[in-house]
Amino acid sequence: MQNTGDLIADIYALGTGPWTMTPVTRGALGQIWKLSGNRSSWAVKELLFGCDEQAVEQEAALRDTAEELGVRAPRLLPNHGGTYVSQLPATLGGSYVKLYDWIDGPRADPSDPGNLSWCGRTLALLHQAGEGASRAPDAWYEECHPPTDWAELHRKVERAGLPWSDELGRFITGPAAELAAYVTPSGPDDVVISHLDIQPQNVLIGPAGPVLLDWDNAGPISAERELAHVVYVWSGGPRCHADSARRLVRAYREAGGRAVVKSPEPFSMLFATALNYVYVQAECAVDPTVTDAQREFAAGQVVASLGRVPDLTAVSRLTEALETEW
Repeated sequence: MQNTGDLIADIYALGTGPWTMTPVTRGALGQIWKLSGNRSSWAVKELLFGCDEQAVEQEAALRDTAEELGVRAPRLLPNHGGTYVSQLPATLGGSYVKLYDWIDGPRADPSDPGNLSWCGRTLALLHQAGEGASRAPDAWYEECHPPTDWAELHRKVERAGLPWSDELGRFITGPAAELAAYVTPSGPDDVVISHLDIQPQNVLIGPAGPVLLDWDNAGPISAERELAHVVYVWSGGPRCHADSARRLVRAYREAGGRAVVKSPEPFSMLFATALNYVYVQAECAVDPTVTDAQREFAAGQVVASLGRVPDLTAVSRLTEALETEW
């Protein structure tokens, strides 16, 4: 029987093998593999929870437009049928896969001034590339679960006897309730199509400079809310390094970015995504229909996420630090 690596190489016309698949890292939505053979290497993303082909087309369109403006990103390669996603046969798991250029290099250091300036410029270029969006942002970025949903989820976690049940309960009655008060729908005036996941772990420093990876989440978003999210993450999160935030914002403005962050309201996306991530991972951790490996991964994500919940005090300090930049 043909192995997975050889089949993917055939689907994408990569040449003769033999081809080997090596696991690299696991994310919330998929597994990254390194496909090696024929004196070349490629990145294969295996989508573990199905595939929205329209979303993949949107990803490809934004990535190509952003590249024309100067944003470096690995190519998303079409298969021999001209589409950007392929489904493996059931005998090989039936997963959907995407194929990208393999990028070598260390992760971006968010404390490096050059990386902060790159991040600000890149976000501005992405907002230019995604101008004219007509669809509203997905509920993932605009809404969060009500207290009744959290209470029912907590009961399931308790019944499952998971060791982090008490910690989740404290989160639900404390930070989750506080942050949810700031989660509101955005208006239509500054909606763009953008990357939506610009984090240091999604940036590698290649030979020619930073390369932006992981475009799976590309879609409509409020520009000011994405800017607030990016500034918080890249300036140290709860540690809130004011100089880092100012450097990023100045680069964003100098590159033509028009969004501003003048109050806690733009941080709604930051709060919504943090809450929703804990919720879906906790839900997965007690889901009997997924694999043991998926439940184990989800449980680990819950524990990790509860340790890095957005901090309202840091958000206030960050907003004050940026007052002179607008």
